[in-house]
Amino acid sequence: MNIHEYQAKELLSKYGVSVPKGRVAFTPDEAEETAKGILKNNSVCVVKAQIHAGGRGKAGGVKLAKSHSEARQYAEGMLGKKLITHQTGPEGKEVKKVLIEEGCNIGRELYLGMVVDRAAQRVVVMASSDGGVEIEEVAAKSPEKILKEYVDPAVGLIPFQARKLAFGLGIDKSLVNKTVKFMDGLYKAFIETDASMAEINPLVITKDGNILALDAKMGFDDNGLFRHKEVHDMRDLDEEDPKEIEASRHSLNYVALDGNIGCMVNGAGLAMATMDIIKLYGGMPANFLDVGGGANKEQVTAAFKILMSDAKVKAVLINIFGGIMRCDIIAEGVIAAVKEVGIKVPLVVRLQGTNVELGRKILSESGLNIITAEKMDEAGEKVVNAVK
Repeated sequence: MNIHEYQAKELLSKYGVSVPKGRVAFTPDEAEETAKGILKNNSVCVVKAQIHAGGRGKAGGVKLAKSHSEARQYAEGMLGKKLITHQTGPEGKEVKKVLIEEGCNIGRELYLGMVVDRAAQRVVVMASSDGGVEIEEVAAKSPEKILKEYVDPAVGLIPFQARKLAFGLGIDKSLVNKTVKFMDGLYKAFIETDASMAEINPLVITKDGNILALDAKMGFDDNGLFRHKEVHDMRDLDEEDPKEIEASRHSLNYVALDGNIGCMVNGAGLAMATMDIIKLYGGMPANFLDVGGGANKEQVTAAFKILMSDAKVKAVLINIFGGIMRCDIIAEGVIAAVKEVGIKVPLVVRLQGTNVELGRKILSESGLNIITAEKMDEAGEKVVNAVK
């Protein structure tokens, strides 16, 4: 689960991470009123569109205002409008709130981020002197500029590691202790909230010697949200795909993709292999949909409805290996879903495993126009050909 910049800053400030003063606004009136308070002590304030996507500045979603009327004007230009960035795709995202924040006198812009490195089975702290630039771009063009420290979970981020990063970034000695405190607060926030990603880009050193998180992004492990009501309550459903929201209500794992072949599979590994086989035969999967090992008839029906709600889907491939889940249950779920939802695109079903013969018999006697397959490559080829 991801949260907005203003929410991440509210959370991080509780752990001693320094952030600029600011407040979220939902209307131009609120934006103007907040700007008035900020501009009493600052020459400029910043108006930032709040959406779950990067690249806002380049897309016109970050503006500097020198008066409260200018802040109102910028807020009016953003609120209710679609902001299109390289991460939103051409459809963009509607801006429903803006962050009004104090400006600062920037001396240097750096990058600081934390993610879980699954290969190392540890949190890795990444830092770079190239702040304000996407870390992927830095990794591609100047990988030597990315400094890394792997954190032993038994002891946490130790001061030596933070100082090593600070000196590696060329931070002045007088500011090293502030930097260590900043990194320590970010690490504690990361661990104690079950975060999967925390990114400060840019991390700025102001000309008067302060260290601030000028931007902040955080993502969290969904499996840990039951422990963190405060974080869970920050979820913004307007920023999520309605199909993904519906899937989560039925305990289904769904991720929308850009292709036109809908997939329903049980097991993450088989789902990945199914998408690979579709691409091998020249097709493009429209989604990742794992119904899990113990899905029931109702979940299968819900999964099918989700697939059919995607206008891009031109064919559907159901690929089930019946271990815990029996093939006859899947067959009954498919038939119930087709009868309830209807289907206007080709449907390919491949069943293997427990009660496979009974499952195939149920499908063949249903009277529905279903294309069956026994092998993975056969199923992939048939569904791609059906689209063509």
